[in-house]
Formats: sequence, structure tokens, C-alpha cells
Amino acid sequence: MDLNSVNLSIIKTHSSRLGLLLLLAHCLLVSLAAQEPIDVVKIDTDLVNLNVSVFNHKSPNLKTLEQTDFAVLDNGAPQEISFFASGESPFDLVLLLDLSGSTAKKIQLIRKSAKRFVDATRPGDRISVVTFSADVKMVSKLTEDRDELKQRIDGIEKPVGGTNFWDALMFVLDHVTIQSRVERRRSAVIVMTDGVDNALPGVYGDGSKATFDQLLENVRRLDTVIMPVYLDTEKEANPRSTPPSAYSMARDELAMLAAESGNTMYRAGKLRDLNKVYAEVIRDLSTVYSIGYRPANRVHDGAWHTVNLQLPTHPELEVRSKRGYYETKE
Repeated sequence: MDLNSVNLSIIKTHSSRLGLLLLLAHCLLVSLAAQEPIDVVKIDTDLVNLNVSVFNHKSPNLKTLEQTDFAVLDNGAPQEISFFASGESPFDLVLLLDLSGSTAKKIQLIRKSAKRFVDATRPGDRISVVTFSADVKMVSKLTEDRDELKQRIDGIEKPVGGTNFWDALMFVLDHVTIQSRVERRRSAVIVMTDGVDNALPGVYGDGSKATFDQLLENVRRLDTVIMPVYLDTEKEANPRSTPPSAYSMARDELAMLAAESGNTMYRAGKLRDLNKVYAEVIRDLSTVYSIGYRPANRVHDGAWHTVNLQLPTHPELEVRSKRGYYETKE
């Protein structure tokens, strides 16, 4: 047999094998298509979820509240509460750390305070740690393994680049707390930052691709609690690259993010204050109640609904929650 005949025989053999494989693959696809469809996880979009923070400015000791203590008004109309979780229910907590600017020189202190934060959390809480400067880095996904968390925190390295804060918080809301929403767990983002994104007017550098308005709209749309810890770095800043007006604007924006999610902004004068502030944050999370209801007059027209939370029998208490939500469109 000559060489051409041998080559032709090999080609025919490979062709018949390839044809057989294609036929088997086609049969497998037909078989799979005939089976029951795969289950798809769906989130109940008709349920309005509210995270409600309760404060008593006269006394640090708060009485445990019940579902019947709360009243919900949707566009002025009373609503029936269909879901209720007490302050003792666990949270998914994302510790978002700003490692840009002057904080980049104090990584050791940041690591130490982050581990103190992990120690302060409650049993059942899951924790994720994310850092950012110009780029976002996932230190740890949501986990209950405290030892592994601390090992990963010890591995946090000094970053380079500017500050893309808005992009970082947008990333956490879109890619980390989405797991909490799917699993119907409460979530909160504790972000340690001075809030100065390089995209702010007068600040040197490009900054975030997302705008602050887009970020704020995302916070309004979701039910994740935003708890900013404002770290005062203004005294160490170069006013030529970061003017005082940028710090003032950043503080206002952090307060807006907190208010839109029904919470408040915390302050740390220096990095050493973080231990005390983190403990305060965890304490306040134990007074966050979760309430859900299905509006009786839902029309799916995309309009804004104003929500008002009340504690009729507890005038001494202050309640905070998000101001409202946009109706979904059909």
C-alpha cells in the first residue's frame, strides 16, 4: 500500500469517529431537552424589604421589640407586615477597606483593627473583606470561618494607585451582597474611608467610572444597610491634589449613602479609633430589625413610593429606614 492510500485510510477512520461523536452529542442534547427544566432561584420582587434601625438617645439599653410594635405606611396607607426578623438574626457583613492615600502607610494598624472587627461579630454572622484603592481586591468571600478570615487579613498588602470608592461600593453591592439577597439573608456594608473619590471636582486623578448618582440609586434600589466609617485624613492631605471642598463633599455623600439605607455615618478621627467604632457598629446592628410587606395597592408603574416606619407605643425611640422605593414595572 502506498503512502497516499495510508493517509486516505487514516482520514476516513478519523472522519467516521468524529461523525459518531457528533451523533452521540446530538442524542445527549435531545435527551437533556426532554428532561424536566433546571430549577431557577427566584427572588420575591413583590416583597418590600426594610431594614429598620432603632435608637434610644436617652438610654443605651433597648427593649426587644415585637412585630406588633411596628407600623408601616406606604404612600400614607397602612400595610400588613408579612415578614419580621429581630435584631438577633444574623447578618452578612462586608468590611470594605479604603487603602488609598495616607492609609496605605498604616497597613499594620488596618490589619489589626480588621481582625478586631472579626472578633466583635456575632455567631452566625458571615463576613467578607474587600479592599480598594484604584482597584478592588477580594480578600475573602462571605464565610463564618474566623481563623481563615484573619489569615487572609494578615495577607493584605500595601496598594498603589488612587481612590475609586464609588466603583468599589458598586462592586460590593452587585457582586458580593447579591449572594445574601439570593439566600434571603440580611446584609450590611461597613466601609472605612474618607469618601474622597478621585472623580470629585478638584481632586487629582481619573476616579470611578460609576457616578455618585448611580451609586446612590443602587443603594435606594437594594435593601443592604450601608454603614460608612468616616476616617478623617484631611490634615494629612495635599491641598493642591485634594482640596478641602472635596472632603466636605465626601462627608455629605457618605451621610447620604447611610441615610438612604436607613442608617447613620460613624466617625474615626484616626486609625486607632477604629476598634471602638467597629464595636459600636456591631452593637448597633443588634438593633436592626428586618420587616417585609406586600403593598396592597401595587400597580407596577415604576413610580416612587414613600415609606414611613412608626413605633406608636414607643415615642421615646427613634426609627430609621430607607425613605422609599421605586415600584417595579411590568
